Amino acid sequence: MSKSTKKIGLITAPGYPKELGEKLNNQLPDLLSYYVEDRYDWDVKYMVDPLTGATEESSEVLRATLEKKSEEGWDFAVCMTDLPLFKGKRPIIAEAYEEGNVALISLPGLGSTPMFKRVRESILQLVNEMYYGSSEKDRKQAEERIQSKDNKHEDELKNKSSKRLIGKRGVDILSRIQRETPDDDESNIDVRFTVKSQISGALRLLSGMVRANRPWAMFPAFMKVIIIAFTTGAYALVFPTLWMLSDNYGVWRMFMLSILSILAMVGWIILAHKLWEKPNENRADYLRKLYNTATILTLLVTVTLYYFLLFLLFSVAVIAIIPMGMLESQLSGDVGYINYFYIAWTATSVSTIIGALGSALEKEEVVLSSTYGYRQQQRYKQMKEVEEEERNKQGNNGDREGTQILEKIK
Repeated sequence: MSKSTKKIGLITAPGYPKELGEKLNNQLPDLLSYYVEDRYDWDVKYMVDPLTGATEESSEVLRATLEKKSEEGWDFAVCMTDLPLFKGKRPIIAEAYEEGNVALISLPGLGSTPMFKRVRESILQLVNEMYYGSSEKDRKQAEERIQSKDNKHEDELKNKSSKRLIGKRGVDILSRIQRETPDDDESNIDVRFTVKSQISGALRLLSGMVRANRPWAMFPAFMKVIIIAFTTGAYALVFPTLWMLSDNYGVWRMFMLSILSILAMVGWIILAHKLWEKPNENRADYLRKLYNTATILTLLVTVTLYYFLLFLLFSVAVIAIIPMGMLESQLSGDVGYINYFYIAWTATSVSTIIGALGSALEKEEVVLSSTYGYRQQQRYKQMKEVEEEERNKQGNNGDREGTQILEKIK
């Protein structure tokens, strides 16, 4: 006898959540049978849709998810959003609405640690909550079922508790995820997972936002800057002035120069591409500050990667260009290969400042898409395009109906 089918829709935002959705699409059916119910065949549908613009209200995301679920005829729907969501000022990691069979996962709330397994376990837990219920009795029944299972997926699933969103991992010891069953005044939310501490929650959220921004994906946009900075610095290597500067600088000054050059590059990118969000009446001030901090941290990671790559290039160039004998003739005191290290370090810092002031980033779209402010603008743009298309369709339908009526009258 063939099994009946349960359809579950995965709705992901464009960008990094999309990558997760593509991986999950093939693995979830078997895991849902194991973790939730094996009497059904689970048909997982995957869709990319921003659903909402900039919002910190989870109810808006759930409402949009419920509408999409109704349109597609799914039994369950889980939205994976890159939006940071809040209850008060505490970050929301996940929520489920049993009656509507819809749930959401705020990916930044999961932090920056390996994401795929965490998202997979979160989806399984939320579907389990929606299928069995969130009361103590329902959770006990669900736990008895999962504990009675064999260890077929033990390596894939660390979470065999009916109340935890994800299995215990290192970061969760420091920043615990807690499960809540909201009061009756929040009738649309049956279970919510949050971080109790505002401080650890903010750190988790920021690290998750930086990961969602994917600073490494922005790195190709720096290729033109790297070329300009390296060629400028390589030219300066042939002159003894740079050698003497590096020989006279102390370690503290070298570190100070490195920090200054990296901050100069970050500041220039923010100013040149207008990445700093200004106060806005339509957005909470703490959310604006959160987005700006995430932008700064994302660029710091990217520029630091850029700095180390440039240092490696200069290390090779210094050895190739400057003979040891000439170095000894220009510098006083003991001279050795450590001087090559300091020359490369000095050249990297100086050329980074020059690169920041005198060049432009390629692939500006890549840089902009790695910031949350730009991402919200894109969401609004897509939503307006969809709304415009729907209005045009309705207008065309109305025109056709009017034409048909006129023909009947004639």
